[in-house]
Amino acid sequence: MNMNQLETLLTISKTLSFRKAGEMLNLTQPAVSAQIKSLEDEFKTILVDRNHPVTLTDRGQVFLEHAERILAIVEELRQKLADLDQNPQGHIVLGTTASIAIQILPRVLSYFQNQFPLIKTTIVSMPSSQVLASVENGSVDIGISYLSDRSAQVETSVLYYDTFELVVAPRHPLASFDHVTVGMLKEMPLILLSPDTLGRRFIDRIFKEYHIQPNIAMELSSSEEVKRMAELNLGAAIVSKLSIAAELKRGTLKMIPVRELEVSHPVGVITKSGRYLNSAMRQFLNDLKGMPEDQFVGSE
Repeated sequence: MNMNQLETLLTISKTLSFRKAGEMLNLTQPAVSAQIKSLEDEFKTILVDRNHPVTLTDRGQVFLEHAERILAIVEELRQKLADLDQNPQGHIVLGTTASIAIQILPRVLSYFQNQFPLIKTTIVSMPSSQVLASVENGSVDIGISYLSDRSAQVETSVLYYDTFELVVAPRHPLASFDHVTVGMLKEMPLILLSPDTLGRRFIDRIFKEYHIQPNIAMELSSSEEVKRMAELNLGAAIVSKLSIAAELKRGTLKMIPVRELEVSHPVGVITKSGRYLNSAMRQFLNDLKGMPEDQFVGSE
């Protein structure tokens, strides 16, 4: 058994195809088949059901769980050996929301990558509610998200605080108001984040607290989509305050204070407890935590 065989099995489990696995691994299809056959012969079992689409057998699924752990250990070993060098290097997979990826990370990464060109960064965009789970299961190295959920499996550090605000287009009926109450939104068509986001969970909790059944015109997966629909005057929207700075400056949206929404929400970094942090991750976390809060909230 060798690492290439394990990586081939892992790739087949994702692509459900010998041909696609070969393309990803730069191998011929017969070479892929030979690697899997070699594993099956060594362990005297069938790991892959070769019908279409290709799937792993029950034994293959058990084998895959162990293969993933072995590959993770090997990757950690590579990282530890690489850390013996003087210059921070390695690969970081960041999990965050589309809004944070657009509003925050460009400022952070532009400096970071200029200082540490040997560090590669991959950004995976996802709903805020999925960031914590992605850190826990190891699919991302570092999460940046709202810190409303708690878990003994992760460590967190607050970067800044955000709020959720009501915004409307300049020609919306509410645009002339200096402030509104949540009760005034009862009949108003609303554009909201999808239910799988932490921001939406907060908004739903507020409506429930005041016994309001909101008139939801649209549900969208990211603040960027919500803002675009609000700019078209298709409804009033509730989104992260940090995400609307550019629109407020351009005048395409107007923020209307709502007292009931005036709750601060911590946003921070999430890492898995006890996980080895390679030099790239340590350097990135040090730089990120060292940034003053106004760098996140005041430089749009």
